[in-house]
Amino acid sequence: MGLDLLSDVADLTAAIVDIESVSGAEGPLADAVEEALRALPHLTVERHGHNVVARTDLGRAERVVLAGHLDTVPLNGNLPSRVEGDRLYGCGTTDMKSGVAVALRLAATLTEPVRDITYVFYECEEIEAERNGLRRLAATRPELLAGDFAVLMEPTGALIEGGCQGTMRAEVTAAGERAHSARAWMGSNAIHAAGRILDVLRAYEPARPVVDGLEYHEGLNAVFISGGVAGNVIPDECVVTVNYRFAPDKSPADAEAYLREIFRGFAVKITDSASAARPGLTHPAAAAFVAASGAGVRAKLGWTDVARFAELGIPAVNYGPGEPTLAHTRDEYVEIPLIAECERRMRTWLGGPVNVAS
Repeated sequence: MGLDLLSDVADLTAAIVDIESVSGAEGPLADAVEEALRALPHLTVERHGHNVVARTDLGRAERVVLAGHLDTVPLNGNLPSRVEGDRLYGCGTTDMKSGVAVALRLAATLTEPVRDITYVFYECEEIEAERNGLRRLAATRPELLAGDFAVLMEPTGALIEGGCQGTMRAEVTAAGERAHSARAWMGSNAIHAAGRILDVLRAYEPARPVVDGLEYHEGLNAVFISGGVAGNVIPDECVVTVNYRFAPDKSPADAEAYLREIFRGFAVKITDSASAARPGLTHPAAAAFVAASGAGVRAKLGWTDVARFAELGIPAVNYGPGEPTLAHTRDEYVEIPLIAECERRMRTWLGGPVNVAS
């Protein structure tokens, strides 16, 4: 069944939600999106894997990118979608098929936008970074993502969330010496020594830096702990895996240096890292978006693909109708009035006057 991009945006959201698209199985939804977009003569459309890119080419002074991922986390008894009052329930309603529906509605109805628009619908955002469709497009076809400013339609509760935090995982290792547990004094218990790592974490006070006018809230937490050899052996190693969420005033190198300093005396191995992104709200297109939308602005407390746009030199924000605290939950839902509100605000911005001199 095809998608009717001219239907009410809430109905379109429900239709998209009801096409199952767990990460790695986005094919049917990508097919439906591609078919619907290819029927629009004002767009040029390309398909790469399960990534669909559609573009206007009107020679406007600015080009903006609207991006949204097609995949969801695994189902949890939450399909098909259902409506209760002003809420649409179902897997992906908030993260982020309601945002995808807004972008598809704009793609179908904005035939003469005042800014050229690139619409990017991509796969595998919810799983390992190596499979992320936006990442692959940035590596293989960066020209398709070129623009002056980008909006990632992630769930933000219809607020504009600037930039994003970086994330880093590290294994902090306490060392000991093995011995028979009946003669424990002949060894050194690494699990006991790891208590000092936990003391550092308990004493941690989150930094709350202000970056480009937005306040971020950092976090440092243990997420895994492993140690032990056997029930009668004093362990010689205990590893605490920590996750550091850092503000965009730090680079990954800064974040690593900070972790090595606070865990001085322990072996620290960085196992995963992703850069933060500054808000980028000083760019003229971003300022115009904030002004035209009338939406509130806050910092993004988490990592999103805006960081990928930042790496391409494109300022980006997060903006979508979904409620971020409901993402990945069984009872995930989106407030139907917010879907229409996001569409209206985006339409005001993309269909309003452009101050080229700015």
